[in-house]
Amino acid sequence: MGAAADPGPSGPRDDLAARQAALVAALVAGAPTPPGFAPGPVDAARAALLRKRAGDVARHWPLLAAGLGDAWWGTFRDWAAHRPTAGSLRDGWDLARDLRDRDTLPPLGAEELAVREATGRYDGRNPPRRRRLPAVARTGGAVAVQLAGRVRLLRPARR
Repeated sequence: MGAAADPGPSGPRDDLAARQAALVAALVAGAPTPPGFAPGPVDAARAALLRKRAGDVARHWPLLAAGLGDAWWGTFRDWAAHRPTAGSLRDGWDLARDLRDRDTLPPLGAEELAVREATGRYDGRNPPRRRRLPAVARTGGAVAVQLAGRVRLLRPARR
């Protein structure tokens, strides 16, 4: 048996893979534009991908998006610009929790988050799982109760 072959210096394929990885990071994770790429087109592509991502999140979290109204795009853009996506459902969940923690979650978003928290388990790292046991979740004045697969949203008395 001979010794393992020496991979030698990195070749054109490795260089291409590294450049592609740098470009992807610039487009979806807020990394700087890699050398050899024109900043204008990369910035335009980054903005288009961020808008598409915002639309996907809004489809999974319609009350959050509606609650933010005209501020949706700016809020999402500022939050997501330097975060790679974890998927639309998880991105919305993470954004809603972040807004809650900063005390800026709108009431509709609080209701939607409370329902999600009552029906699912999400630790911020692993994909959400459905809850099987009864659960209560409270967020920003909204309370959701899940029992036997049914969810009831309880609103506080308005004065």
